[in-house]
Amino acid sequence: MEARIAQSASKRHTMTEDHRSSEAEGILERAAAGERISEEECLALFGFNDLPRLGAVAHRIRLRKAPPEIVTYVVDRNINYTNICISGCAFCAFYREPGSPEGYVLSPEEVLAKVAEAVEAGATQILMQGGLHPTFGLEEMERTLSAVKERFPVHLHSLSPPEVVHLARISGLGWEEVLLRLRKAGLDSLPGGGAEILCAEVREEVSPRKATADEWVGVMRAAHRLGMSTTATMMFGHVETSAQRMEHLSLLRRLQDETGGFRAFIPWTYQSENTRLGGSPVGGHEYLKTLAISRLFLDNFDNLQASWVTQGLAMAQVALFFGANDLGGTMMEENVVSAAGASFRASEEEVRRAIKGAGFRPVKRNTLYEYPDA
Repeated sequence: MEARIAQSASKRHTMTEDHRSSEAEGILERAAAGERISEEECLALFGFNDLPRLGAVAHRIRLRKAPPEIVTYVVDRNINYTNICISGCAFCAFYREPGSPEGYVLSPEEVLAKVAEAVEAGATQILMQGGLHPTFGLEEMERTLSAVKERFPVHLHSLSPPEVVHLARISGLGWEEVLLRLRKAGLDSLPGGGAEILCAEVREEVSPRKATADEWVGVMRAAHRLGMSTTATMMFGHVETSAQRMEHLSLLRRLQDETGGFRAFIPWTYQSENTRLGGSPVGGHEYLKTLAISRLFLDNFDNLQASWVTQGLAMAQVALFFGANDLGGTMMEENVVSAAGASFRASEEEVRRAIKGAGFRPVKRNTLYEYPDA
């Protein structure tokens, strides 16, 4: 009797798996043909475990959305102007509380010295971000941005939406006015940092004092309305479910439908060392699956970036066949992710060699994904 019950259960499981595979195949065929997949279909793909098949379709779409023979990158530097932060996110190993002896704030002169090193090395982009400092306000930020722009012809792709929300709070101004003043001081575009998972339940658990999902979206909408293009990110692999990843992707797709202001999407994996949240990072299988599904679902994004900073260059090469068409920045300096255990570093030559090794032609771009000299 027990044997018959086990056999029956195994048969039902096989039928369920067959049905799931058949459903996923139908979704993949429609996506490959250029049809938009629904939220429910996106969620169904998270339950589909044929990773090579997901990758093949994602790569097919990538070849349509971006020049098929090239992979782009940008020479940049990530400057963290302060590690003092009142947010206290459970996943962050970088921040220090106000009053900590390990806390710091870079002066404009120190920022200029770092930018000078970057420009000397060929950087065209500066990614400047920091903690939510209780007293480093809008005027201080304006002085720093202006000092950089007066000295160097670089694109300031800086300040995440939570930083804009924070500057608005301590200045008593609205997001749009803050953005206008920052743009006048030299800010060119916003990176997508601080998104993590754009879901209220997740943010309540991992970053309750940070900008809400609605605030993150609101700042991006305001930036797009002002003509400032931005990027979008997703940090995954901590406490969120597949449904919450889908919710995040759906918010991005809807805003891109509305504004068209996102240049690129960058999904990257949570790093757990030295954090209060703890746990273990997800592996390459989950990273590649999420990247591929992102390419399938975000049909209104042209550029998807491989996260070599969290995955390493070898996995980034594989990611170029799972929907990614860009390797992001060379990042002369990186402090936030490395504080949580990621230790990958790469020079421009190493990035170019990785792209060539994957069978593509490396092309240096600017922040706006322009490469007129290619």
